Amino acid sequence: MPELGYHAARPDELDMIHAELMAVIDESPHYSERFKEHEKSRLTKGFLRALQRVDPFHVIILTQDGVPGGGLVSGPETGSIFRYWSWIFPSHRQSRLGIYGMRVFDEHWDNGKFHKAFTWVRPENEVALALLRRYGYEQAALLRQQIFGQDYVVMEKFYTKLTEDYDSGMNMGRIARFKARVDMLLGR
Repeated sequence: MPELGYHAARPDELDMIHAELMAVIDESPHYSERFKEHEKSRLTKGFLRALQRVDPFHVIILTQDGVPGGGLVSGPETGSIFRYWSWIFPSHRQSRLGIYGMRVFDEHWDNGKFHKAFTWVRPENEVALALLRRYGYEQAALLRQQIFGQDYVVMEKFYTKLTEDYDSGMNMGRIARFKARVDMLLGR
């Protein structure tokens, strides 16, 4: 049986994970071209680096026998954690990495810091919805014409928050924007 693993993306892996993220956004049949354009402009390498400055595990690489085969990108949202994107690379879509990634995400982030994990899914994405339900996520809402006229389902799973402190969400303040700009200029 293949050995499944995960780790926070290393700096030398950021180009690869970003390229795979852009590819999965492009190939997804569930999103409009306008949404894809928006996501690709938002999820820059600088944004991924900013997430990792908050916590390196906001950009996770899933592996099979040591070979990268999937990714998980998340961000803090004032006491909750937002699963921005979870995907398996085309080379590993027949593996068990999708199921493994669901379990890994919850095991890692149900760490006392968050009330819940949540994500937005297109109602037509039956595979993603089934996988989320299998791992304990429930539909909280159906948002009609929410993003560029498309409907979205909000799926959430409650965690056990133990700490009293709260994050301020993922915002790109002046310093973070400056660091992202420097990274871009340096080609990082």
